[in-house]
Amino acid sequence: MGRKASAALDRRDGGSPDKDQPPRGLRTVTGLGVAGGPLLLDGLIHERVRLGIVSALAVNDHLSFTELREILSTTDGNLSAHARRLEEAGYLECNKSFAGRIPHTEYRLTERGRRSLKAYLDHMESLIRATRET
Repeated sequence: MGRKASAALDRRDGGSPDKDQPPRGLRTVTGLGVAGGPLLLDGLIHERVRLGIVSALAVNDHLSFTELREILSTTDGNLSAHARRLEEAGYLECNKSFAGRIPHTEYRLTERGRRSLKAYLDHMESLIRATRET
């Protein structure tokens, strides 16, 4: 593995780096992270179901709970918990209504959620570029 690729990967052995060596990690991806600091992926979006939710909503104006559940092939409880986390972070708007006695929940991606997804995708694209350059 080349230097760029190894620098773009997290330590997997769990050991501590040599004192004379800078810590390995996501520090060398050009244009991202805080000057010399680690590249931090948005952990809220990085989780598989939440990434699926924000990705689906990025290409759809809105989706119902049922539509999201079918797209992501997940359970009601799992989708509900992940959507709630995104809503609490301000990434999603949730509108609940009733059609007669039947509840209807609809989600939209907020501007903050859209910006966060874009930043996350920019980070991932940088990692891919750094890895391919080796």
